[in-house]
Amino acid sequence: MRGLSFRSLAFLFLIAFLVWSASFETCNARRGRHWRHGRSSNSVSLSKKNNKGNTHRKGGHHNYHNGKPKPKPKPKPKAPSHNKSPPLAPAVPTKPVYDVPPPSHHSSVFNVKDFGAKGNGVSDDTKAFEAAWAAACKVEASIMVVPAESVFLVGPMSFSGPYCQANIIFQLDGTIIAPTGSKDWGKGLLWWLDFTKLKGITIQGKGIIDGRGSVWWQDYPYDDPIDDESKLIIPLHNNTLPDKPPTPIRSELSGKMPSIKPTALRFYGSFNVTVTGITIQNSPQCHLKFDNCIGVVVHDVSVSSPGDSPNTDGIHLQNSKDVLIHTSNLACGDDCVSIQTGCSNVYVHNVNCGPGHGISIGSLGKDNTKACVSNITVRDVMMHNTMNGVRIKTWQGGSGSVQGVLFSNIQVSEVQLPIVIDQFYCDKSTCKNQTSAVALSGITYERVKGTYTVKPVHFACSDSLPCVDVTLSVIELKPVQERYHMYDPYCWQAFGESTTPTHPPIACLQKGKRPSNRPQSSPDACF
Repeated sequence: MRGLSFRSLAFLFLIAFLVWSASFETCNARRGRHWRHGRSSNSVSLSKKNNKGNTHRKGGHHNYHNGKPKPKPKPKPKAPSHNKSPPLAPAVPTKPVYDVPPPSHHSSVFNVKDFGAKGNGVSDDTKAFEAAWAAACKVEASIMVVPAESVFLVGPMSFSGPYCQANIIFQLDGTIIAPTGSKDWGKGLLWWLDFTKLKGITIQGKGIIDGRGSVWWQDYPYDDPIDDESKLIIPLHNNTLPDKPPTPIRSELSGKMPSIKPTALRFYGSFNVTVTGITIQNSPQCHLKFDNCIGVVVHDVSVSSPGDSPNTDGIHLQNSKDVLIHTSNLACGDDCVSIQTGCSNVYVHNVNCGPGHGISIGSLGKDNTKACVSNITVRDVMMHNTMNGVRIKTWQGGSGSVQGVLFSNIQVSEVQLPIVIDQFYCDKSTCKNQTSAVALSGITYERVKGTYTVKPVHFACSDSLPCVDVTLSVIELKPVQERYHMYDPYCWQAFGESTTPTHPPIACLQKGKRPSNRPQSSPDACF
């Protein structure tokens, strides 16, 4: 009985001890929660004191008063991540928010289909493109997307600044086509897609810009200006070249298009422009134009239009500086690259040209204007079946200068006139003889090799301002016997030197630096 009583008492004592222990642990746990909360608040207060100088910066919003925590048991907010949009209150910023480098990914994407574009090639998607651009324009480093596997009919429009944010990307993976009805163009416009006064604008992708220019070419008037060097070419038979081209067949559906023909894609007054990956084809006139731009990069671009499409320059530069064009295929009905007045620091390399009229500086000085071009390099270029190779063309009566030009490693195949300087350029039937001219100096041709069909070299320089400092090195040009006579190199008022033997010999280049009748300086000099 005693044993049983002792066991019972021990059992009861054990139960009482377990109940008491559970009650004690629960109490401590409750105390612990309050203790941890208080400790966290105190450590934040200490951190606040240590960073007292930073709490007064703009954007620093912390709910502390004199180092004590506020009574609300609110957990401490997490430090913002720099991989997200710029935070309102960085954890202990060392610089203002706007000095933090932008995130590597783009903050917003604007797909034209989200703004109502149909992409069926029939519906007019101009308004959807305008709405998408208006949204993208407001966001720095945004992306405007023209998706693949869709065809968008877009009328003339301007993607304009100057109030747009910087570094916008126009992601072109689909196809944009131009309208072919005359009513869409009014009395005529100078461009179709126009990007104006933008900073850091990029057009990239695998898409196509199709100007559908055939409806414009068929209405081409015979008296329009045309880049034609036929006066330098004497055909084998008198009837080889017709007096007038055949009458074009007009489309009854399109009607007559305006006489002013648009450039397909133009950039004006913009900085740090990049165009890469896209194809521009069948422009009514020039395919890609840069006017008053600084910092231009064009690479891996294709330009395509028929060789007989009138005035369809591939890439046209005007009043632009610091331009790089490379790794592109240019086939058109005029100059593959045209470098006009106001251009400097232009570098063109690794370009395929043809069909077309070659790579040209000019024409310059038209209507007695002043032209200034300097520091131009064209190298590592292949030309096939082009009218010219590398050419400088100026009008009589102009002023200004072209200087510091290098044409290097130019491969020509079946090119009519591989090397041309023409200071009597005229795109009309007749032009007035004038004495003033654009001064040409410091022109170098090196490693120009291949085959020609008419004449290897044509230097026709001004009587009043002859070409000076013309340098020839490693010129190897062989004739191809086809429909035209082969002619010897031609020089007029061209001065310089051949640093190596040339083939054929270019004996007509006069040795010397400056002829006695050349003025020491021109009153209209650019530099």
